[in-house]
Amino acid sequence: MPAIPLFITDPLWSQFQALIPPVVDEHPLGCHRPRIPDRVVFDKLIQVLVLGASYEKISDTTCSATTMRRRRDEWITAGIFTALEQICLDSYDRIVGLELDDLCVDGCIVKAPCGGEIAGKSPVDRGKQGTKRSVMTDGAGIPVGVIAAPANRNDSPLLLPTLELLSRFNGHLPEQITVHLDAGYDSTKTRALLTALDCDWQISTKGEPLQAGARWVVERTNAWHTRGFKKLLINTERRATVNDAFIALANAIIIIRRLIREAWTTHRWEARPERKP
Repeated sequence: MPAIPLFITDPLWSQFQALIPPVVDEHPLGCHRPRIPDRVVFDKLIQVLVLGASYEKISDTTCSATTMRRRRDEWITAGIFTALEQICLDSYDRIVGLELDDLCVDGCIVKAPCGGEIAGKSPVDRGKQGTKRSVMTDGAGIPVGVIAAPANRNDSPLLLPTLELLSRFNGHLPEQITVHLDAGYDSTKTRALLTALDCDWQISTKGEPLQAGARWVVERTNAWHTRGFKKLLINTERRATVNDAFIALANAIIIIRRLIREAWTTHRWEARPERKP
């Protein structure tokens, strides 16, 4: 049984395959062993992302752990994961429409038992190694940007680099943007930053009962990340680039799933699943 339904992975793979650069065989005699098909490696990486298992446990006679890591690094160097995430965002914006006039930002701390470049002492896990993700979503909860940092980083300093990810839309943004934040961002510096960026804000006040407001969608997106992808629940990757690649792949899957769900009542296509996802 596939880790992700085929009506999601098949269109995802079609676009991913189109982004893979041609392989140049530099062996002087051209006598390499047959190259493992890219689709096999792609499916294995999906399993690693969803199940959170090690490469060795996912490997079998069709693909070794070394091949998974090597091919993964090739695709990261080529920028395929980031490009795939951007294509999914553009497709969703074209078909359904991103609600970029309301942005929600929140931090999410997960375990990072192997340490690495983006690991630090977690303030919510007795000082054990952890990673923080600063997640930005549109008004409907579609992930439009994620910044990963050590768990001991405060939320406020991560707000600017997170908002800077809006540059991926090449300036095609609403004239007025409202940023929804929780009480962890309740500071003069945060308000000064949003004023400088010409953004409105809704920030929960410290010391008062929980104020949900419109920012609940980013909490739901954090749940999609941690409950749907065990690799993001427990970060075992030591390199930031690999962690970012898996986040981009998870975001692409989330966006495709939401796109299919939103288009269920408005569009018809041959590969439309029998049941609403």
